[in-house]
Amino acid sequence: SRNNLANALNSLGHHQEATDLHRTTLATREHTLGPHHPRTLASRNNLAVALNGLGHHQEATDLHRTTLSAYEGALGPDHPDTLASRNNLAAALNSLGRYQEAADLHRTTLTACERTLGPDHPHTLTSCNNLAASEANAAAQRPRRWPRRR
Repeated sequence: SRNNLANALNSLGHHQEATDLHRTTLATREHTLGPHHPRTLASRNNLAVALNGLGHHQEATDLHRTTLSAYEGALGPDHPDTLASRNNLAAALNSLGRYQEAADLHRTTLTACERTLGPDHPHTLTSCNNLAASEANAAAQRPRRWPRRR
């Protein structure tokens, strides 16, 4: 229930309150369930999302990286929770302005979603949208090459 409340608070834009509650929930889950339990990993992921919303982009990115690694080890690279974690890492990279790295990760996620969930699954469609946004950001970041006048 605390995890769900923290998610609701984050959705409402109460990022600090959500972050504090996610930290408490994560500590409790790590103590009672262990660090690699799927619910503990979900709490770690949710904390990272809240941190990103709070503007702590580097901390969120670092936490997303360790969470993704744990998901891959516990559930495998193509599990829906792993795919969501990979998507969230890419979103955090986007927040850091690392658009090309985010786009590359979104592309990998989209390919895995299409393969494992199918082309019409909501997670696949979200991944497609996220890839498009990251690609647009990456393109805008690249220097423009204007034709030379002769």
